[in-house]
Amino acid sequence: MYTSVLNWLDDTVERYPEKTAFSDQESSLTFAEFNNLTKSIGSYLASFAAAGSPVMVMAGRHVFTPACFLGVVRAGCFYVPMDAEMPQARLDQIIHVIKGRYLLVDRENLETAKKLDFDGEIIVMEEIMRTPCDEGLLRRAAAFLTEQSPLYVIFTSGSTGAPKGVVTSHHSLMCYIDAVRRVLKVDEKDVFGNQSPLDYIAAIRDIYLPLRTGAACVIIPKNEFSMPLKLFETLNRKKVTALCWSAAGIELLARLQAFEAGKPQYLKKVCFSGSVMPCRYLKIWQQNLPDVMFVNQYGPTEATASCTYYVVDGEVSDDTVLPIGVPYDNYAVLLLKEDGTAAEPGELGEICIGGPCLALGYYSNPEKTNELFIQNPLNPNYRELIYRTGDYGRYREDGLLEFHGRKDRQIKHLGHRIELDEIEGTAKQIENIEECCALYDGEKERLFLFYTGDALSKDIVVYFRKALPGFMCPGKVVHLEQFPVLPNGKTDMQALKAMFRAPRGRKR
Repeated sequence: MYTSVLNWLDDTVERYPEKTAFSDQESSLTFAEFNNLTKSIGSYLASFAAAGSPVMVMAGRHVFTPACFLGVVRAGCFYVPMDAEMPQARLDQIIHVIKGRYLLVDRENLETAKKLDFDGEIIVMEEIMRTPCDEGLLRRAAAFLTEQSPLYVIFTSGSTGAPKGVVTSHHSLMCYIDAVRRVLKVDEKDVFGNQSPLDYIAAIRDIYLPLRTGAACVIIPKNEFSMPLKLFETLNRKKVTALCWSAAGIELLARLQAFEAGKPQYLKKVCFSGSVMPCRYLKIWQQNLPDVMFVNQYGPTEATASCTYYVVDGEVSDDTVLPIGVPYDNYAVLLLKEDGTAAEPGELGEICIGGPCLALGYYSNPEKTNELFIQNPLNPNYRELIYRTGDYGRYREDGLLEFHGRKDRQIKHLGHRIELDEIEGTAKQIENIEECCALYDGEKERLFLFYTGDALSKDIVVYFRKALPGFMCPGKVVHLEQFPVLPNGKTDMQALKAMFRAPRGRKR
């Protein structure tokens, strides 16, 4: 019986000690080397960090970052990944939510760490990687772990302006990874090409599928995703067989006419998620890689990652709309109408998720946890939590689930879940902005910010770039003399959306 991801790692190391686990542009680690690193880092942390406490990790895009994550787990703790490229204000928000005492960084990010609003201990990865392993100490630390222990906290956008930390347990992660493994038929011969930032939810597949199966993971340099020839050279040199990428990443390569530069010769399976896949771009992939299995995934961080999947059946056309499919093993997906009753087949309903893959809730935020993780209204007999996604869905006659957009003001943009209220909350902090409204053009995947006041659009853009991650910054800032209003005095959202194609605001 597996009680933590450490059991997976121990088993895989025993079976494939000399097989490459992780590699990047400069380094590689066998499973044995990776395991030894986790034990060294874990031995150092376990000597003073209390079991069950959070350890923030801010390390770069390299093979040692997953070792830091699992080193934290070896110490009986849970990790909180942070991206040093985020604005300092955003990183400080995460620190204030977690209130952790320890921040593990690599030398590359040490100066950034020193500038943060953090009064705990900064631990430099390179200085502890050779710590002698203390097996007794690690056994005592691991004894505190159960299936329900937190494994990590990953932050998503929050409507109040503060990011939400989603707490995922070992059990939830293991259920999800096993379900994906079965659908993708992953084994020790597979090589994953990592695209996602290692602090982002999509990276858990690239990290934990290898630890579960003995597969390998290649951490691809970020700059190569805009250089198709170089990217495909890497995929072929490393013999990459599997990609778990954002839909935006798949789309980008098709837009860049990547297949004119070559083809990934070893690729066998591609899954994508994060946003709706435009099938005119998926068709390009299918035509160039006819023997590859393509899998569309859907799901929020609050359900570990993806809760449904659809194996694309046949070549798509430009106007094909992919279903989001059927639930993965160990997921329950139900559709609820506004009155809390079940939607019938063909009826729209809010997508709600149940099962052991649900997150433990939001870190240090019981109000938001209780709002979105609720008792299943269809079950009055015993405790059964479900997560309300805020997405609309509809079951087709063939039993496949379709996605029908957001119920509220939360959107998916560039693979990230964003709350438009947070965009507006940030804008309201800017001097000389009177009114503002953030809207999303889903067709062109563009964030709009409409505003009134004397602020200059260039100053607004600069402020956003300092305050929020790039994917949350408006792509178009439109100044209006006044907002269009409805007879009841509320902002006319449809009139604003009509400006997506030809904004009538004047430049400032």
